[in-house]
Amino acid sequence: MRDPLTALTDTFTSFLFGKVETTRLPVRTSTGQAQAVYLPTAAPGLGDSGVIIGREVYSGKGYIYDPFQLYGQQLPAPHWLVLGESGNGKSALEKTYVLRQLRFRDRQVVVLDAQGEDGVGEWNLIAQELGITPIRLDPMAALDMGIRLNPLDPAITTTGQLALLRTIIEVAMGHGLDERSGFALKVAHAFVNETIVDRQPVLTDIVEQLRHPEPESAEAMNVAIDDVRAWGLDVALVLDRLVDGDLRGMFDGPTTVGIDLDAPLIVFDLSHIDRNSIAMPILMAIIGVWLEHTWIRPDRKKRIFLVEEAWHIISSPFVAQLFQRLLKFGRRLGLSFVAVVHHLSDVVDGAAAKEAAAILKMASTRTIYAQKADEARATGRVIGLPRWAVEIIPTLTPGIAVWDVNGNVQVVKHLVTETERALVFTDRAMTESSRDRELTDDALRAAELEAEERAAAFVEQHLSDLDDSSESTVA
Repeated sequence: MRDPLTALTDTFTSFLFGKVETTRLPVRTSTGQAQAVYLPTAAPGLGDSGVIIGREVYSGKGYIYDPFQLYGQQLPAPHWLVLGESGNGKSALEKTYVLRQLRFRDRQVVVLDAQGEDGVGEWNLIAQELGITPIRLDPMAALDMGIRLNPLDPAITTTGQLALLRTIIEVAMGHGLDERSGFALKVAHAFVNETIVDRQPVLTDIVEQLRHPEPESAEAMNVAIDDVRAWGLDVALVLDRLVDGDLRGMFDGPTTVGIDLDAPLIVFDLSHIDRNSIAMPILMAIIGVWLEHTWIRPDRKKRIFLVEEAWHIISSPFVAQLFQRLLKFGRRLGLSFVAVVHHLSDVVDGAAAKEAAAILKMASTRTIYAQKADEARATGRVIGLPRWAVEIIPTLTPGIAVWDVNGNVQVVKHLVTETERALVFTDRAMTESSRDRELTDDALRAAELEAEERAAAFVEQHLSDLDDSSESTVA
């Protein structure tokens, strides 16, 4: 009980200033209801410069990503690894990413298209829309004057030519060249380059020189001519496969005239090549070196090299080493390498585990679509994902992925505009793209249809803004 003086004071104060204290009854509630008291929070984004991917699932804000804008303080390397099982949206992401990057005037993209239907790769429609003719490598078509890429093209340096020849042979043989075979190849290559000046040297010239080496080659090393011929026999047999075997026609002649390396999009259509044969890594090696010496130039352009079915590269130690060098070299000249892989186990458990680890380490951006729980745990261990991200990967629905950009981990829903939809989801695409269309359509047109349409409109506006300001916003 209060004393009379305190009661009198409170009464007088209330009379002058009104009631100053409110007595509230206690409130009993559940934790589910009480959580509304706390404002939601979200991780910071990656900035507002670049191309929009979609929206961050938990905050709903736009998710913008561009390796060239982020390179430096936020991103130590511009290379990107995309993982996930078929039918979850990888194909749609790749295509819309390329289309949006090409809105910038200083972008150029090369795609190795290893999938397709009806005789064309799945990038064929996009190439047609942009007025681009894909470089279709097909052994059968090559016999009828189809596309050829010459490993001895003068546009490739002499050192690059020899490195490419060695890689081709090592991939085909499954082991490295010994010193004697390497010497026979080197002297044959040197003789061909020195003596053939009126035309492009071709692989037939190398094979012929390996079979019939010049006496000067033996004299230079003080060995018998028969020994040099014997050392080069296995090399000649391997190269003969490119000249007169199942790969003939694609690499045994001068490079086809008219291949436009200045086009904004260059598509190598490999859909006619058996993806499980030795031909695929050989093709990857030839294209990789050919691009390194003819496409990547110090001209301030930002280049994107996107490789589907990239495990064909990383699973071969010799090709992996070649691309590892390309990545290191290309980083100085503005090259972003994008590798698309279904399962990380395809590469980390293979013969090129060491090389694969080095390439994965260079990829500062990792996008992971839905995987089975055991695969998700293995992926998390290899690339260092936080536990919460590993746990939600098996529950992801099509079109949603975990993005890890140099430790900034967020869950992102990829959005496709109506304009892009006709190019990205086609009836001619491979199974993965068809499933992407079916599943993504279901997701987009579900309960959140109205919100998705507003977000897609935002994407359209963002892309329109890029057209107006690309020169001023691109570093």
